[in-house]
Amino acid sequence: MVSRRMLAFGVAASVLFGGTFVAAKAGLAHFPPLLFVALRFDIAAVVLLGYVVLTRSWSELLPQTRGDLLGILSTGLLALGLTNALLFVGQQDATSAVGAIVFSLNPILTPVFAALLLSDERLSARGATGLLVGLLGVGLVVNPDPAMLLGGGGGKLLLFGGAVSGALGSVLVRWSDAGLESTVRTAWGLPFAAALCHALSLSAGESLAAVSWTAGALLALLYVGVFAGAIAYVAYFGLLDTAGATHANLVFYVVPVVSTLGGWALLGESISELAVVGFLTVFAGFAILGSESLSLATVRSWVREETAVPTDRLAVGEDATGFESD
Repeated sequence: MVSRRMLAFGVAASVLFGGTFVAAKAGLAHFPPLLFVALRFDIAAVVLLGYVVLTRSWSELLPQTRGDLLGILSTGLLALGLTNALLFVGQQDATSAVGAIVFSLNPILTPVFAALLLSDERLSARGATGLLVGLLGVGLVVNPDPAMLLGGGGGKLLLFGGAVSGALGSVLVRWSDAGLESTVRTAWGLPFAAALCHALSLSAGESLAAVSWTAGALLALLYVGVFAGAIAYVAYFGLLDTAGATHANLVFYVVPVVSTLGGWALLGESISELAVVGFLTVFAGFAILGSESLSLATVRSWVREETAVPTDRLAVGEDATGFESD
């Protein structure tokens, strides 16, 4: 059953990650791509490491097992570092909407790796149907054809590589069976992600001299570093630990909706009719998949819990409407 905590994590990660593609597209006008993502991880690492140092004991902060170390490296180098390096470079040749849609292949790829590495994350027939419907929706939005692949298609291939890296990284995090709390593990992983992206940036010949330090650049960097960085990662990796890789990565089905609306509202990007059909198809796949764990009865039970009047209030002369009885 989906808990309210899991749902809150999922909504937060979806909305904040959705804004990443808009902020990345805006920020790439001012930053070299790999340096942009490296600076993003610098900021996220400082924020999150500062937070866990202030709120956790030393015993909670220190890795204890090889599983902890594998979880940290999987988080930093794959799920965050390589994934975002490919995402930001690929985003140069795609709109924020298309970037989010290609990256939404992540939840379709995750069960493939989970089937190989995780014995407790097997897809049912309904789940497989949902993934196939989602894949169809992605195809409708991206509308792949030879001309598209030859004209700026390299960016889309890099975005697809980021989806593969993210899916594999999230499954390896679960497979590592680390004992560290997800927030602490993420805080440890962020410096590794930053180091990897700085190394890739240097090897690509990027430098700070190429950065245009405008107000828009700083806002984009602040968003991807703090909101879509430290805060979103706490929500996402918390969801990963409680819901599993296959269900946690369903947030990437919602991301394209947020990204497309943000790109339309803030960047003036257009939304084609075929893209709208694709969105609806992707959402249908999400609904099929999510219906296994989020039922109408579950939602109704939450509503009853929120609207129920405590018995101690009824005991002092109130009826079930909350008003005093005569």
